[in-house]
Amino acid sequence: MLHKTRGIFLYNSKYSDTYSIVHIFTEEFGRASYLLANAKRKKTRIPLSVFYPLSVLDMEVEHRNFQDIQRLKEVKIHLPVFSLLNDPAKSAIAIFLAEFIGKVVKEIESNRHLFDFILHSIQILDLSEKNYANFHLVFMIRLSPFLGFSPDASGYKKGMFFDMQNGVFTLYKPSHIHFLNPDESESFSLLLRMNYENMILFRFSRHERKNIIYRILEYYRLHLTNFSDLKSLEILHEIFG
Repeated sequence: MLHKTRGIFLYNSKYSDTYSIVHIFTEEFGRASYLLANAKRKKTRIPLSVFYPLSVLDMEVEHRNFQDIQRLKEVKIHLPVFSLLNDPAKSAIAIFLAEFIGKVVKEIESNRHLFDFILHSIQILDLSEKNYANFHLVFMIRLSPFLGFSPDASGYKKGMFFDMQNGVFTLYKPSHIHFLNPDESESFSLLLRMNYENMILFRFSRHERKNIIYRILEYYRLHLTNFSDLKSLEILHEIFG
């Protein structure tokens, strides 16, 4: 049965000499994988150029429950976000976040609130003309509530530790090793106050931003299973630190 849905492209992987698998977060079906004919095949009707990190697509698909790989009938660009291709800094962010989403969002059923959040975030990044060095930090921390482990920022006071295992600030050093020291916790508390509207007001050094990313990734690893390293992280560090 054919269905129409919007989708956000994450990444592709090789399936055979003539086919690839495209991994897409869809509005109707959640995370899904689709068979895509390579460009060399004469009968392919879907241009590979529509698939770039975080491209927003209109799709007509064949979807069967409990089938691992679905089929594409028609795909076209839903929302032109070409600055994500043409701006090197935005491109680096898009590549990183597409890989990040691909590792942390696993659900295979519709989640409209999550889809809307990711779509809204893509639109903001596309329209941002400057001062978006903190964008990926805001995205990563604002995504966590959708996955069920949002940090609790209430009650923070200078000098506290952030207990990453339990997601709370505490006056005393936790008995385990997964915590932020008071200086790191202060930076983390600032991060929890950030959103897309005020992110330009926060200033971090390259060292601080790099450390924050590592700590956010550590926080995700504590709360998710099988969260492997991100290959695109070094590209991001080269541009933003």
